[in-house]
Amino acid sequence: MRVMIARRAALACLTLAPLLLARRASAISAMTLTAQDRADIARIEAYLNAIHTLKARFEQIAPDGSDSHGTAWIDRPGKLRFEYDPPVPYLLVANHGDVYFHDSQLGQTSEVALGDTPLSIILAPEIKLSGNILITDITRVPGLIQVTVLRAERWWQGSLSLAFDTDPLSLRQWIVLDEQRRETRVSLSDIEIGGQFPEALFEFKVTPTPPTGPKR
Repeated sequence: MRVMIARRAALACLTLAPLLLARRASAISAMTLTAQDRADIARIEAYLNAIHTLKARFEQIAPDGSDSHGTAWIDRPGKLRFEYDPPVPYLLVANHGDVYFHDSQLGQTSEVALGDTPLSIILAPEIKLSGNILITDITRVPGLIQVTVLRAERWWQGSLSLAFDTDPLSLRQWIVLDEQRRETRVSLSDIEIGGQFPEALFEFKVTPTPPTGPKR
């Protein structure tokens, strides 16, 4: 059971499952922004749009409180790799408009369109927290600002919160809240911005497991 919860959490950081039954849309409204809110949002958009490549260590906290660690690479637009430290058998790769989640222990791969995932917001060619992206909350504490957003056309799938250090501005965490109100947190550390990554890093390939039988 713990493995299955962790597996769901790994998927949740990139994709939120749609409802199985059609729902009648209800009114979802963005919060009313103050002048300070608009200034902070403009600063956050400028910061995110200035990031073309990023490498960081990550810690993921699953809804049951279990945690896992690994290394993340982002190459905007549209490319991402989450490589989990052993013994966690997961790999997440985004490229060519798709996201692949591979479980090497089970030998299974899941695929979903990048546009169906909340991280498509920060992997977009131009990051805009307006229009179809609704800001529903802005929280400030000394040294930290957190912005919660959802996609207007898919409001039922949940929300994405982005937390930043404020001085200097730096992305530190995102929180996915799914439609069942289950929360997955991904925190970043040892962040390196800039540089170039090999294209092969973002190509999803499964390395065959070598045979374990006796040699002849």
